[in-house]
Amino acid sequence: MEKLNHRTRAQIESLLHDGNVIELQRRLCSRMSFGTAGLRAAMGAGFALINDLTIIQSTQGLYKYLSIYFPDLGKRGIVVGYDTRGQEASGCTSERLAKLTAAVMLSKDIPVYLFSTYVPTPFVPYAVKNLGAAAGVMLTASHNPKEDNGYKVYWVNGAQISAPHDKEILKCIEESLEPWPESWNENLCSSSPLRSDPLVCISKCYMEELTSVCFHRELNAKTPLKFVHSAFHGVGHNYVQQAFAVFNLPPPIPVPEQKDPDSEFSTVSCPNPEEGESVLELSLRLAGKEGATIVLATDPDADRLAVAEKCDNRWKVFTGNEMAALLGWWMLLNWKDRHPEMVDMESVCMLATTVSSKILKAFAQIEGFHFEETLPGFKWIGNKIHELEKKGKVVLFAFEESIGFMCGSMVPDKDGVSAAAVVAEMAAYLNTKNLTLNRQLENIYEIYGPHISRTSYVICHDPPTIKRIFSRLRNWNGKDEYPDSCGVYRITHIRDVTTGYDSSQPDHKCVLPLTKNSQMVTFTFHSGIVATLRTSGTEPKIKYYTEFCALPGKRDVSSLEEELQKVTTALVEEFLEPDKNNLIRRSV
Repeated sequence: MEKLNHRTRAQIESLLHDGNVIELQRRLCSRMSFGTAGLRAAMGAGFALINDLTIIQSTQGLYKYLSIYFPDLGKRGIVVGYDTRGQEASGCTSERLAKLTAAVMLSKDIPVYLFSTYVPTPFVPYAVKNLGAAAGVMLTASHNPKEDNGYKVYWVNGAQISAPHDKEILKCIEESLEPWPESWNENLCSSSPLRSDPLVCISKCYMEELTSVCFHRELNAKTPLKFVHSAFHGVGHNYVQQAFAVFNLPPPIPVPEQKDPDSEFSTVSCPNPEEGESVLELSLRLAGKEGATIVLATDPDADRLAVAEKCDNRWKVFTGNEMAALLGWWMLLNWKDRHPEMVDMESVCMLATTVSSKILKAFAQIEGFHFEETLPGFKWIGNKIHELEKKGKVVLFAFEESIGFMCGSMVPDKDGVSAAAVVAEMAAYLNTKNLTLNRQLENIYEIYGPHISRTSYVICHDPPTIKRIFSRLRNWNGKDEYPDSCGVYRITHIRDVTTGYDSSQPDHKCVLPLTKNSQMVTFTFHSGIVATLRTSGTEPKIKYYTEFCALPGKRDVSSLEEELQKVTTALVEEFLEPDKNNLIRRSV
């Protein structure tokens, strides 16, 4: 039985031979920790990277924690899935790492539902809930660069792990660093009677349950619209095709160069459809050739969705916030159609992360349903959904601005496969009303008020500078208080989730959980603009998000965009002081 990976060993030996102490320190003197998307790092040798050893160690720690938490772990088992990533230099592939994850559990007589082929990330949390498993692990780095991979852990409720589980699992990992003899034994995946393949069962159940968010099957079959789909060299092609069939929609035209897995992501500069037209070039070109007016692009693990529509001979790529306005409207419209007797909407709920558009909040204020806001990251949304459902709430829709959508509540995580079919059906329905997605977005803004947003970042490689920037905001003009204006723009409320302060609450205590290990401050301006400054959990960035939430009836969007740009500029220049602090501005 092979007990080591010769390629990663060779990497360390080469660095040692070259005397590259700095790189050896970077790789060997720190460990990965759970961020907003689990463990995520480059593939390669070292404790700070994703490789055979760190995945085995992580799974041994996960086993230790689960065996304490679940007395019936031996009956429940865990789910393991993987995407199509791989790296020849390190010998690491998502499939191999998934098999090692399974081997660790199987060696301790824990049943493992290991998918026999690559699957969309949402299939893992769906399987956890469907099979009653204790947890799930997905080997994926989603839309990250090709060098990266990741280890995403889902809890028994189907949501990504959050506190205190993440910290406790890390503690167990640190206590389980020596690989067990059978942890390297990939053969257990084919020889152990405790290993089963949930692919057929879960695919069938998922597609059947997908009908819960399909509202117009007969109309779908008649649509003249054509759709193009890009799988971005990832897992999405087959599953999006199946979802369209479930909805009775014409099959989307695949982008041939991008429909099959390719761990090099050879036709895109980066495998992230959120980057817009620059990475959607092949999709838009094919759509023009085929006469398609809607382009759908799932990211490599198919949990996120980018959408573009041809409007007046040009392509509009919708932002995540714009798409959420449309999907939120759509899910609410069909809920009301199916529940005409519902007068009290308090049992209905939608969610969004705090850095996302407030458009759902505007919906809720007018329509009367319940709206919840969470910290950034779908792990917070998934766990909040679990709480709400225990209270009898029905969650219709949730989203984060980085093109992550959850339509219905069959999967407590973002899901690009279901979202693709739902968007296509919505477009087909609107077409029967002589409306486009973009025109309906304008209609939504007329009813609920325009919501115009901007998202960007500056780069800072010096942590003390970041600390000083945020400390200055909390001690404005040398006093123990926050600023009451930014340039000529008056601030009415401030929320600081790093310290737990919220001036809009009667007791001045933040409703959202504390995030002491990261910085995040939100400013609400007198004009209705909401702005947030936050540090990234995975990159040396300070991100900023601004949005103009105008009242219904405001039609001059260009003036709103102009004012939002002015406030955004003031926010960056006055609060971040890029030139003084040597911050690197985003190059567009």
